[in-house]
Amino acid sequence: MRFAFVPFLAAAAACLFCASAAWAAGSPPGTVFVEELTSVELHDKLAKGATTVLVPIGGTEQNGPHMVLGKHNARVRFLAGQIAQRLGNAVVAPVLAYVPEGSITPPAAHMRFSGTISIPEASFESILESTAKSFRQHGFRDIVFLGDHGGYEKSEVRAAERINKAWSADTQFRAYGLTAYYEASQAPFIQLLRSKGFTDAEIGTHAGLADTSLALAVDKSLVRAELMADAAKGSPANGVHGDPKKSSAELGQLGLDIIVNQSVQAIRQAIQQRGAH
Repeated sequence: MRFAFVPFLAAAAACLFCASAAWAAGSPPGTVFVEELTSVELHDKLAKGATTVLVPIGGTEQNGPHMVLGKHNARVRFLAGQIAQRLGNAVVAPVLAYVPEGSITPPAAHMRFSGTISIPEASFESILESTAKSFRQHGFRDIVFLGDHGGYEKSEVRAAERINKAWSADTQFRAYGLTAYYEASQAPFIQLLRSKGFTDAEIGTHAGLADTSLALAVDKSLVRAELMADAAKGSPANGVHGDPKKSSAELGQLGLDIIVNQSVQAIRQAIQQRGAH
């Protein structure tokens, strides 16, 4: 009986040989995430034209009793991956999960709730600048900041402006504070939800129907579905601004599509304009 495994082992060996040959031929894996690549594999992608890097920015903050603290991190990683695949020449940096969330002492806004992490704006902007400089050093030409939280959009823009001023002598490199990414999740998505009969009180501004639906579309495990019906009770004392009980992955997918489509368009236009100068 022990010899019955010989054909299987031979086939497995053949598969391994083919895989090894593919690696030897310089075919990097299909992932767009930098942290899932080796240094050599990333270098190969860069050499083959992947000269754009997306820097996804999330945040660690309270999202009511029904949604996890890492909602922004999971969402922006997923969306950055979708955007990179659509662009075709982009990779995705690791998610930045530490962002400005307001005063720590005394605690303000989300810092009043357990688990929220806040850093100073200056520290945040410094991290963005160093990240961009690192990728520029490796040969990337376009560094795009994708912020999933509206609270630090101004910091993204300021950091990009400082970087571009420092790089002004070299026009083939540029950083972008892509506000179009976050803006796509606001007015266009909200208008779509209104057209389906949902009220502004349901849609909300934080952890309501819109926010929760986006999370469900990314990963249902981000949301405690059994708590959605009661999440708005006590709002905003429990951190919810809106009513998530009618949230669904189907509604969220409509929002994700808007974000990806508008972000891809904005990135392509920005890079095209950079090339025209």
